[in-house]
Amino acid sequence: MSYEILSTIESPADVKALSDEQLTELCAEIREKLIEVISVNGGHLSSNLGTVELTVALHKVFDCPRDSVVFDVGHQSYTHKMLTGRYDRIGTIRREGGLSGFPKRSESEYDAFNAGHASTSISAALGIAKAKQLAGDPSYTVAIIGDGSLTGGLAYEGLNNAGQHKKNFIVILNDNRMSISRNVGAMARYLSSIRMQPWYRRLKRGTERALSKVPLLGKPVSELLKRSKSKVKHVMYRHTIFDKLGLSYYGPVDGHNMEDLINALNTVKQSKDPALLHVVTKKGKGYKYAEDDSASYHGIGSFNIDTGEPISSKENFSAVFGRKLCELAEADSRVCAVTAAMRTGTGLQDFVKLYKDRFFDVGIAEEHAVTFSAGLALNGMLPVFAVYSTFLQRSYDQLIHDASMQKAHLVLAIDRAGVVGEDGETHQGLFDVSMLNAVPNTTVYSPCYFDGLQNALTAALFEDEGLVAVRYPRGGEGEKPEDYSRENINYELYGDRDAKLLLITYGRLFSEAVAAREILKEQGIDLCILKLCRIKPIDERAVKLASSFKTIRFFEEGMRSGSVAERFRDLLDEANYGGTYKVTAVENTYVQHASVKSTLKTLGLDAESMAERIKKDIEVSA
Repeated sequence: MSYEILSTIESPADVKALSDEQLTELCAEIREKLIEVISVNGGHLSSNLGTVELTVALHKVFDCPRDSVVFDVGHQSYTHKMLTGRYDRIGTIRREGGLSGFPKRSESEYDAFNAGHASTSISAALGIAKAKQLAGDPSYTVAIIGDGSLTGGLAYEGLNNAGQHKKNFIVILNDNRMSISRNVGAMARYLSSIRMQPWYRRLKRGTERALSKVPLLGKPVSELLKRSKSKVKHVMYRHTIFDKLGLSYYGPVDGHNMEDLINALNTVKQSKDPALLHVVTKKGKGYKYAEDDSASYHGIGSFNIDTGEPISSKENFSAVFGRKLCELAEADSRVCAVTAAMRTGTGLQDFVKLYKDRFFDVGIAEEHAVTFSAGLALNGMLPVFAVYSTFLQRSYDQLIHDASMQKAHLVLAIDRAGVVGEDGETHQGLFDVSMLNAVPNTTVYSPCYFDGLQNALTAALFEDEGLVAVRYPRGGEGEKPEDYSRENINYELYGDRDAKLLLITYGRLFSEAVAAREILKEQGIDLCILKLCRIKPIDERAVKLASSFKTIRFFEEGMRSGSVAERFRDLLDEANYGGTYKVTAVENTYVQHASVKSTLKTLGLDAESMAERIKKDIEVSA
């Protein structure tokens, strides 16, 4: 496709100059470009396809970057990037050195706030709007939030505060009936009821005009009629929850009708109060496969445009976890599954079909998920909260206060642990180990292979007590040595026990360590590998074994501060270890987007880097 209009857009000013017909064509070209790019690079397809007209209309009506647009999550910002001077680089999105898949202030002045997690836009936008107000800046601030993000508590904290703001603050509710999986809970039902009554705003406007013409005769009569008008309005139309919170509600508006969108946005700009515009869109709009199965195409790897089929469909940890949990649930009726709007992403799609009464999707509410699970656990159930590592961060207080402190026996199935690749800094699973290492009454497993995951999950549910975490990486398992059988649930030594050098690691890095050992072996350097599976608490016997080696190198796919490597060093010190101990981990930084393979290399955690560092250590000490 030639992209005749899209290729000419260098800034939002070019969008403002387009005719209605050209705007329609622009939207069609954007959809084609989105499908083309994401089919190669992977990314968030459904959400971006659903917000094309809304994003174009925003840049038609508002004056960015003077007016600030804050995206919630930000996974739907690809169109925004193309319209704000980044079209020529859109083919680099999610690639190393290329555009981020999320809004990023360091990338463009048009990105008002970094995003990556849900429910943050209203709070962030309100802070921006307040700062403008204090500086005497009359420009607009717009927060775009999905109905899925409205299941998160932070959104309501922001809404509760937003009603006190003056004008020029607008919340756009992008209602597509979905987060990643279909939305759940009372808010989803409430929004559905509003969508069913499109006459609401028309009636409200008519009532306001009619009541405004009632004459006021004298102060006593004036006050009486003011009270009467309020009562009449209450009878004539019902207030939405948003009106009650102090935001003037407008909508619902068809999110794929450009004329209606532009008119609505121009209307809310004139509101004397903070406003909420309710826009109804279809996730996956314009690509049949994404429309029919928006959850599967929410975040997808490369795929065949003609068939919609993924290019790669290897077995992965999420699927193995889901199957094993179903097996355990069949054997024990106490086993429950909890997810925060991620049933498909965490591999629970079969569980919900087989054990519907024991499946709980709480929406994008990780804090609630942990405390809810603790309540289940303290009353005899065996809950498993399946969550991405990056999203578990949001529930740290609940992990400490509601789970660990009460010794509630619940299991965290931590998916996407470690480096995740192209989703970048907001999604890397590099903090869960450091977080959990500080929490008492907690056990943590980090297996390398599928069988290790299954064994750890079984032990976590039926053998351990208190808060237990089983963490595993995105994608499939690494290479397994031919002379390696089953993964030990605690720890094991692999290689020559008489070697002077010991390499310690856990999780998928064991596969890299094995490859590094082979590289060094060809150069006449032998080493032994201590593979940990249970990383908290560390077995004292593993420490005793390690202390017999002259040199120890620990490689860890996580933050160094609070790491397993630091704890292992402390245990060695307590055992009066006198050898050399060095650590390679993530040092006080956020890891940018790139492939997992490239990222591990950059961090010095791939096989070649391990071998190179060990060889240098030997040369220095010689």
